[in-house]
Amino acid sequence: MEYIKEFGFTEILLILTFIIFYLIYIVRLLRINSKLSVSFKGVITKIIFRSTYFFLMIIALLGPSFGSSKKEIKVIGKDIMIAIDLSESMNANDIQPSRLEKIKFELKKIINEFNLDRIGIIMFSNEAYIQCPLTYDKNALNLFIETLNTGLVPNSGTDFGPPLDLSLDKLLADKIQENDKSKIIILISDGEDFGENTYEIVDKIKESSIKLFTVGIGTSQGTRITLRNGSFKKDKDGKEVITKLNSTSLKKIANETKGKYFEISNQINQINGMIYEIKEIKGDLIDSKFMDVTKNKYFYFLFVALMLMSIDFLFNFKIIKI
Repeated sequence: MEYIKEFGFTEILLILTFIIFYLIYIVRLLRINSKLSVSFKGVITKIIFRSTYFFLMIIALLGPSFGSSKKEIKVIGKDIMIAIDLSESMNANDIQPSRLEKIKFELKKIINEFNLDRIGIIMFSNEAYIQCPLTYDKNALNLFIETLNTGLVPNSGTDFGPPLDLSLDKLLADKIQENDKSKIIILISDGEDFGENTYEIVDKIKESSIKLFTVGIGTSQGTRITLRNGSFKKDKDGKEVITKLNSTSLKKIANETKGKYFEISNQINQINGMIYEIKEIKGDLIDSKFMDVTKNKYFYFLFVALMLMSIDFLFNFKIIKI
């Protein structure tokens, strides 16, 4: 027999209280015995009787479990690939402390909200790379998010084609989930798409029934781009480059795939809205297995204890003889 709860301080306190009160009771009887005759046979009978149902209650409190049964456990979840733009403009600080740091904070929130789903991370600018494959390991995901910086990928423009193509490839290649409707791509960027084959990939996503959500981060006023050496980025004419949120491409590809566009600026943050939309998507059966499940049988012990307690109250033993 196993117990759900460990024998601890509460149980020790209850037993000590029971013993102390009964010792006080016996001392009183010994004092009475000097004047009146006390039947210690009756006292011993009561001690045994009451100790029995008291300890049955203690056992019930611990949650005794015995016997086992097979129970089918179904694991339902979604696969989510997150593609993050790491072009130099993501260092802009029109969103404090910077666009990238704000996204990293929001990504951790997403990971916490979908702790039963598999999540993967892709980083891109004009090329795309897997930073973390689809995984349930939230600690690993948070660690990879912390390491994100614009120096991890080549910076020569933004192309949505490679990250979308790579996301689609990884989601379709994985056969754990057969239902493509439970697979999701989240594309996060601040700029315009300069790719040439983006809409060919968008058509494939639309045909696959995979849901595409896009997130734009930045402000319409924009700001200068801070480089790693602390200086500001300049164009070929020596003028400082001002980066502004360009949501046109992000909105367009979201509409093409019947997905949705969400925005983070200095006035709004629609990440919670995206989290709600993703939660509304029905997950797929990832795994099904049978497990041995023990059952808490406390009620048997509690029932016997209550029966003995009722007998104790209904039938009295003669202890003091006059």
